[in-house]
Amino acid sequence: MSLRDDLVARIAATGPITVADYMAQALLHPTKGYYSTRDPLGAAGDFTTAPEISQMFGELIGLCLAQSWLDQGAPASFVLAELGPGRGTLMADILRATAKVPGFHDAANIVLVEASSVLADQQRALLGQYDVTWVDAMAQVPNGPLWLVANEFFDALPIRQFQREGAAWRERCVGLDGDALAFGLSPTGPQPALDHRLEDTKDGDLVEHCAPAVAVTRDIGARIAALGGAALLIDYGDWRSLGDTFQALQAHASVDPLDAPGDADLTAHVDFEALSSAATPAAFTRLTPQGVFLERLGITQRARALSTDLTGQRLEAHIKAHQRLTHPEEMGNLFKVLGLYPANAAPPPGLEP
Repeated sequence: MSLRDDLVARIAATGPITVADYMAQALLHPTKGYYSTRDPLGAAGDFTTAPEISQMFGELIGLCLAQSWLDQGAPASFVLAELGPGRGTLMADILRATAKVPGFHDAANIVLVEASSVLADQQRALLGQYDVTWVDAMAQVPNGPLWLVANEFFDALPIRQFQREGAAWRERCVGLDGDALAFGLSPTGPQPALDHRLEDTKDGDLVEHCAPAVAVTRDIGARIAALGGAALLIDYGDWRSLGDTFQALQAHASVDPLDAPGDADLTAHVDFEALSSAATPAAFTRLTPQGVFLERLGITQRARALSTDLTGQRLEAHIKAHQRLTHPEEMGNLFKVLGLYPANAAPPPGLEP
């Protein structure tokens, strides 16, 4: 039986499920989930992330983290963590770029938070020369000063969706229309977590809430506030969620999220306001477009240096990669960066308080 068959049978027996439950099953079912069964990245996969586009992305992220570590007194032991590290490309670029930062590698305890055994195997192959610890969840990351990056991690965490009705809300659920999966709405009820959204919404508006993202960010913020460090949260989204952003990608094209559970990537835009609130008592930076952040870190200068010996198609591909990462009409404005840091420290380079 396919995962779709399993879900249809379950809903027929027990009733509609939340969008969050549907996402969790579609992405992380132990034997039929999207991330449990494949490498989704690259031209042969369903999407491409910034580290796979150009080494420049990871290099600049690494130097940003290293400078923040230096700015906070270069603690002799710290955790260098990545959430959702894909193939390991970003961490590999971070470690290569920081190899000549005195003391950084000796002090770093590298931890990758990865739920997919398929991707963890690829990370082990790429990072074999380093001493790396793998864990399944943020709660398992060892304690200590924490320098962390999460690139396109939060967008894949399960969301719940709510449609406003008066002063209450109806939850969007996944049920059945005949034998087909279909969206529907629950009975009206209060949602205390959304009380603040009554200020900026009207009847019929849909908002999204991601409890796992809030929990993870609360953990990160508490560690950084207590022990030092910094976090770079990079994803597509905006300051506040409004409207239906639940989407599916298959072979780099949009598809219906309910068509093929387990065979398509499911994501939603990140509500950075919710993350910043959850990070307290850590301080947070202004939400900054990815293109602006990378330009402040010197991506154009790095691009020029790397282009010196390139010609023909390799030079053209290099120029396109720089444009894709920074241009406002590509990833430059769609993706945002939120930095977390101790209230008594400077924000990470490239970001403003």
